Amino acid sequence: MNASERIDALIAGIADWRGETFANVRKIILAADDGIVEEWKYMGSPVWYRDGMIAVANAHKGKVKLTFAHGASLPDPAKLFNAGLEGNARRAIDFFEGDKIDARALKNLVRAAIELNQTKSKKKAAG
Repeated sequence: MNASERIDALIAGIADWRGETFANVRKIILAADDGIVEEWKYMGSPVWYRDGMIAVANAHKGKVKLTFAHGASLPDPAKLFNAGLEGNARRAIDFFEGDKIDARALKNLVRAAIELNQTKSKKKAAG
C-alpha cells in the first residue's frame, strides 16, 4: 500500500465527524499546489511535502490536529493557528466538531509553507 492508499484507509476508518474533517483538510492541502507529495511517517501519520515538510495531521479524541513544521515562521493573517503557539518552530490548528474550515486561508497557509521551504532550499544551495 502506498502513502495515499494508507491515508485513504486511515480516513475511511474514522467513523465520526473527524473522518470528514480529516478528508476535507487533506483535499484543501492537495488543492493548494500540484507538487505536494503525501507520505506516511511517524508511526502512522499522513505528512505532506513540497521542497520540505509542510504539515502532519492526526485524528485525536475530540479533534483533528494539523501541525505545520515551520508554522512559527509563517504569516497567519486569518489566525488559523490555535495550538502549539508557544513552540519555536511548529504551530498547529486544532479542528473541533462543528468547526467550519476556511479553505482559502488554509490554502494560503500551505502555499506560504511551500514558499518558505523553497526559500530555505535556495539558501542551502547558495551557501
